[in-house]
Amino acid sequence: MSLNRILELRKLLEQYNYEYHTLDKPSVSDAEYDRLMNELIALEKANPQIDSSNSPTQRVGGKVLDAFNKITHKRPMLSLANAYNEDDLINFDKRVKELANVTNVEYVCEPKIDGLAVSLHYQNGNLAYGVTRGDGSVGEDITNNLKTIKQIPISITELKDIEVRGEVYMSRETFKELNSQKQKNKEELFANARNAAAGSVRQLDSKIAASRKLSNYIYSLANYQDFNFRTHSEILDFLKRQKFSVTKIYKVCKNINEVISYIKEFEKVRNTLDFDTDGVVVKVNDLKLYKEIGFTAKTPRWATAFKFPAEEVVTKLTNIIFSVGRTGKVTPNAVLEPVFVAGTTVQRATLHNEQFVLDKDIRIGDFVVIRKAGEIIPEVVKPLLEKRTGQEIKFEMISECPICNSPISKINDEAAHYCLNPKCDKKNIEKIIHFASRDAMDIDGLGEKIIEEFYNLGYLKNITDIYLLYQHKDELLKLEGFGEKSISNLLSAIEKSKQNSLERLIFGLGIDEIGAKSSKVLAKRFLSLDSLRQTNVDDFLKVKDFGEVMAESLVLYFKDPENLETLNKLVGFGVNSKFLGTTEVDQNSFFYNKTVVITGSLTTYGRNELTIILENKGATVTTSVTKNTDILIAGEEAGSKLDKANKLGIKVINEEELLTLLK
Repeated sequence: MSLNRILELRKLLEQYNYEYHTLDKPSVSDAEYDRLMNELIALEKANPQIDSSNSPTQRVGGKVLDAFNKITHKRPMLSLANAYNEDDLINFDKRVKELANVTNVEYVCEPKIDGLAVSLHYQNGNLAYGVTRGDGSVGEDITNNLKTIKQIPISITELKDIEVRGEVYMSRETFKELNSQKQKNKEELFANARNAAAGSVRQLDSKIAASRKLSNYIYSLANYQDFNFRTHSEILDFLKRQKFSVTKIYKVCKNINEVISYIKEFEKVRNTLDFDTDGVVVKVNDLKLYKEIGFTAKTPRWATAFKFPAEEVVTKLTNIIFSVGRTGKVTPNAVLEPVFVAGTTVQRATLHNEQFVLDKDIRIGDFVVIRKAGEIIPEVVKPLLEKRTGQEIKFEMISECPICNSPISKINDEAAHYCLNPKCDKKNIEKIIHFASRDAMDIDGLGEKIIEEFYNLGYLKNITDIYLLYQHKDELLKLEGFGEKSISNLLSAIEKSKQNSLERLIFGLGIDEIGAKSSKVLAKRFLSLDSLRQTNVDDFLKVKDFGEVMAESLVLYFKDPENLETLNKLVGFGVNSKFLGTTEVDQNSFFYNKTVVITGSLTTYGRNELTIILENKGATVTTSVTKNTDILIAGEEAGSKLDKANKLGIKVINEEELLTLLK
């Protein structure tokens, strides 16, 4: 009797879950659902021999893991190439038709949901495991947390093994409620719904994930070749029949013109939806064309993601405050009335320097237009002069450092002002942050907040103190929020950083005018820290693309007794001071002594891999096309860099020509 009732309740509750969370058409009251769930929980507790990991009771969470297991994807989870305007879409359509050798192509358009990509694997009709995208090849097993998402079916009627892919997201309403609760508890707020969803689905305690009320849309069947589907739209219908949550606002478009029309209509309503979206995914509908159209190394050629332009919003600038960077640069920043833009609530935006503010005549009290540069960094576009009341306050640059009150001044006619006090706390904190950052010494676990806390407690006053933190292990373990595991991991990461190649050390030192790329050039040219110390301005000027300002900055750095003391300490602590890469350069190569830019997607090499190959051929690889560029290597979806290269008459080579030249 108990077994039959348990099986009946499981089936009923899953049907009610589907009706409520996917169809939005509940057939029973919340009280009735809760009564049946409590009955099932009691029966399962009384009959542990018939426990099932696929029971609806598993959706409440409860399992706590020490860490997530890694799982290699059976099929890589590729990203999508981007389109930004109608011309990009028309070019995409043209390439697809050429590759497929057809005169017209039908497409499916779907909202591009801003969440976390996941892969779900079903075996014999049951959810076996779920994985994050990770790096596309290897992801993390988050099965326990995915089971807490009511829209994800624990079992389906299809008994063949299937792999479906989709997006886990947090609805705007849920995000608002979550942050409201965090605010009441005086906890740090989530920046946006995507971060909240990603953080929730990666909780080691599945009860926390369950409490976050995450949602899910499924958009593809990864192993569609195992079935007899003809089109992507047939796959979406199949997924709906299996009770997966599939977006209701996808559309089959007969041609690219209908795609463009759909995108225009979708843009009008996207802000009214209950989920964040930054674009539209466009896929070829006819599955038999996929093989002919093919893939690049990272993206399918039969799909693209149309991205909407950077969102601009209006808000009030209530104040202008000043921050200090590691070089002592003093930057004015706009304090804004909080406003939601491109996925996050923005309250600050950089104003760059005094001249920027004066040129745009930005005043305290202005209503201003803001946007995110590259959808990441908030910036002020302009003030709205027509909204001025006459009460606005004109900008005045400060004359003293806002941290240490020392005089500030412009240096070498730069637009920026600098704090001249070498002992300024903020400058020192920023220097340590830079030294430990990913592109420099890459010390995992030594982030900005931890560095600031350790600095204020006296454990870190300069970069050399990083390598003495082990002496304070017992004291660090007593700090709130730190445990044996986190401190041990940090000390291991510090020890590991000693093995970095010279270019990371050079960049980490924060020498004026010397970035990550020029650090690599210096390391490869001079091979050791000792050689760099002994180099004069004339020798530095012989390095390709090094000018007087860079050369003089290097010489001044290596003449400073305090800097030399720092370097001696670092070497004494065992920090590697030699270049560990290859120094061989093929002077007979076509690319020798050429300035090269890489754009678009390539099938044979990744961007970083090709950069190393070209540098070993004696090329200088840059990111921007200018009149000094010698060669543009153009892969698929080359975009604006290709247009600019053609206008400037720069030699353009495709991937096939590249491979021939490299041979």
